Amino acid sequence: MIFGLFRFDWTILLLVPGILFAVWAQIKVQSTYKKYSSYPTRRGITGAQAARRILDQNGLSHVRIEHIRGHLNDHFDPRANVIRLSDAVHDSASPAAIGVAAHEAGHAVQYAKKYLPMKFRALIIPATRFGSVMAIPLFFIGLIFAYEPLMLAGILLYAAIALFQLATLPVEFNASRRAMVTLRGSGMMNEDELGAAREVLTAAALTYVAALVSSLLTLLRLVILAGGRRRN
Repeated sequence: MIFGLFRFDWTILLLVPGILFAVWAQIKVQSTYKKYSSYPTRRGITGAQAARRILDQNGLSHVRIEHIRGHLNDHFDPRANVIRLSDAVHDSASPAAIGVAAHEAGHAVQYAKKYLPMKFRALIIPATRFGSVMAIPLFFIGLIFAYEPLMLAGILLYAAIALFQLATLPVEFNASRRAMVTLRGSGMMNEDELGAAREVLTAAALTYVAALVSSLLTLLRLVILAGGRRRN
């Protein structure tokens, strides 16, 4: 019975579209960033300066900006109240860098204004962290030994991961929208430069969509496997 589980598993093919989408999204964001990071904006404002202006305009002078090593690993840390900008963004005056920096400042504004989707996403982070480590092992242990409670636990934990990815979309889209509205109103960039920043943020958003698609396809696979095991 156990050996029958190791026959070709067609459900693994469900993961292929998600993998391809994720790879394409990563290539898209890297190529778009490279395209619009090769020249400075007319006013020569750096990513760090743009983020600082947005923060100050929103009464967030207490939020710090730090320069970190790396490439496009920029993020806002709400626990430390700090925006960390990578080598490619902090001192660059390109439309791409300003777009990314403004996006992270948008997250800081969300946190200050207690943006509901961000609060919900933070609420499910513990379950997501546990699920990312335990969901798949629990499920397949349950599958091998035909123990439905373990399979169900694995499915529920992975569902929490998918829910986190779903909650991430409005958080990321809203941060980008806030960034573009602020940049347009600030006069830091002209229309062509704003269009370039928007393209970079749109490409970045595709990576979050790809993550959601991949997690949903994985969840579907687990449900199908569990159903097939139950029938057997």
